[in-house]
Amino acid sequence: MSDPSISGEAFIDTIEAIVLDNVSQEDFGVSELAEAMNMSRSNLLRKIKKYTHLSASQYIRQIRLKKGMELLKQTSLTVSEISFQVGFGSTSYFIKCFREHYGYAPGEARKSRKEPPAPFLPGKKYRLTALAGLVILLFAVSFFIFRSLLPDRSTEQEKSIAVLPFKNESSDSANLYFINGLMESALSKLQKIQDLRVVSRTSVEQFRNTDLSIPEIAEILRVSYILEGSGQRVGEQVLLNMQLVEAATDQPVWSGQYTREIGDIFALQNEIAGEITDAIKVVVTPAELERIEKQPTDNLIAYDYYLQALERMNEQNREGLLTAIPLLEKAVEEDPQFALSYANLAISYYYLDIYQIEKQFTDLINNYADKALLYDSKSAESLIAKALYYLHTKEYRLALPHLEKALEYNPNSLPVIQLLADFYARITPNTARYLEYALKGIQLDVGTQDSVNKSYTYLHLSNALIQNGFVDESIRYINQSIAFNPDNEYAPFLNAYILYAKNRDIKQTTTLLLEEWQKDSSRLDILQEVAKMHYFQEDYTKAFVYYEQFVTEREKQGLGIYPQEDIKIGLVYEKMGYPERAAEFYNAYARYCEQDQSIYKSASMAVLYAQEGKIKQAFEQLRIFSQQENYQYWIVLFFELDPLIAPLKEHPEFKSLMQRIKDRFWEKHGALKKSLEAKGLI
Repeated sequence: MSDPSISGEAFIDTIEAIVLDNVSQEDFGVSELAEAMNMSRSNLLRKIKKYTHLSASQYIRQIRLKKGMELLKQTSLTVSEISFQVGFGSTSYFIKCFREHYGYAPGEARKSRKEPPAPFLPGKKYRLTALAGLVILLFAVSFFIFRSLLPDRSTEQEKSIAVLPFKNESSDSANLYFINGLMESALSKLQKIQDLRVVSRTSVEQFRNTDLSIPEIAEILRVSYILEGSGQRVGEQVLLNMQLVEAATDQPVWSGQYTREIGDIFALQNEIAGEITDAIKVVVTPAELERIEKQPTDNLIAYDYYLQALERMNEQNREGLLTAIPLLEKAVEEDPQFALSYANLAISYYYLDIYQIEKQFTDLINNYADKALLYDSKSAESLIAKALYYLHTKEYRLALPHLEKALEYNPNSLPVIQLLADFYARITPNTARYLEYALKGIQLDVGTQDSVNKSYTYLHLSNALIQNGFVDESIRYINQSIAFNPDNEYAPFLNAYILYAKNRDIKQTTTLLLEEWQKDSSRLDILQEVAKMHYFQEDYTKAFVYYEQFVTEREKQGLGIYPQEDIKIGLVYEKMGYPERAAEFYNAYARYCEQDQSIYKSASMAVLYAQEGKIKQAFEQLRIFSQQENYQYWIVLFFELDPLIAPLKEHPEFKSLMQRIKDRFWEKHGALKKSLEAKGLI
């Protein structure tokens, strides 16, 4: 392919053919294309630019979009399925790119089944008559008029940035922690701005020693600006070189060179933050500016200890935490009012203690968190520290306001968003909030090359989507979760239920769950699900086989897991001729209902009353539940399958109540979809 005699048209045709052969592979990019063309990367970039006036990554994306249009016109695949087949890692990103390229959403293309004049795809020969040229001109004019009537989302899209790891140019490699600390400071200050989306540190770390171009990095991270820098520490001086690059043009929009004394480091950090926000035209509120400009400490020795500790904490392992703690303790010895160090001490001890059965550091976590809040109550880190203490002591209602306030002070804090997603998924179930925070997390934590982390990220998102009834989207992400890490033990488990939501084939679900349990028979979570599937099919003999194993192991290990399932277990034991044992499970379930404070309490009580033959009370509880919101899709899918509610089905009100529950779920689903679209999350 390096033959100089080859025509531009033949070159572009070959490029297009290779990309189409690999179109479903999300990771097929410029490097892979260069290898397939047997060309150097730089030569490929130059030739594509010459013949198409686009960057290589832009041209690959156009080919993917063109194929997506073909699939929309020729197949009945969903938009989510098509986006996956043409190599987009996100359905929302596919829709965004499609709209920008064609001027309308993918769904509109399918509705008409007529393709409006396509935007010019460089590299192809077109012979235009005067009439055809006029048609395209009119289309272009109408397109821009149409765009002018839409809400302007370009501003929102432009205000997104990634701060790349700074390069250490010091002769002493031991100064790396200091240069990394300057990068962390720039990132932290920008994260405090609501009007700016700032991707996480973990997302950019992979580009520390990359040879990718700025536009390529920006495309992976889905940002419009990249901040890169280098620096060195020479004695008591800091030398910094900074550059803010606009991804679309690959041109600097701001740059700065600084030589300052160490004592001026905080003023320098504030100056750089101001230059960046001015260049991007970001709106910074007075309250945000106050938080950005707040100096963490007056003591440079304390700050140096803090930066060293931060470097070790970022390793995210036990050894790193154990090394960071004495450094943070030295920092607060130097400055007894250093809130950031107190907060990170509390956070470090929390994660050291998190998996311990006997907690060792509860008092330390609380004391350090309180000191952090005392000296800086408007620090997201201080609020996170106190929230972790309340999570540690299971005072969940007290943790939530601290997390919400932390997000207000740092709208781009990935740790806070992940904690809130987990909170609404596990602690206080709220499907809408769970999905919102899962999607926000995806926006900030993007582009990671760690396949295991990607797998669990997509698993988390798939779970949030299915709970809210987004079946096709959930399928897309669970497939990606499994593809990135086939050893992810939770993804196939969730996939079995997602497929039920799609196909309503309970026998298939039972088979898939049984296959997963046979891979690891110690999995009590799957074991009780296998039993439950047989229970729903009223195959009590098989249900008893699996429930008996589950109960035996649960009691043997002294576990209090799945108390909400005791009433089903009770019915199975009763059907198998063990009435006394069944009564124990019924009583245990009644105690569970009394203690339940979740939105599902009334549904659980309805089942209990149905089992007890108290039909009137059962319907009272069912009516209460029909007014609830944000319940999981599983209620819609499985509630009517429960043999325990059979006595209710004969009542004339049952069908109308169940329809109300379903209608309320889908109304909430539609409102949630609009809300997430308005926030740019889907």
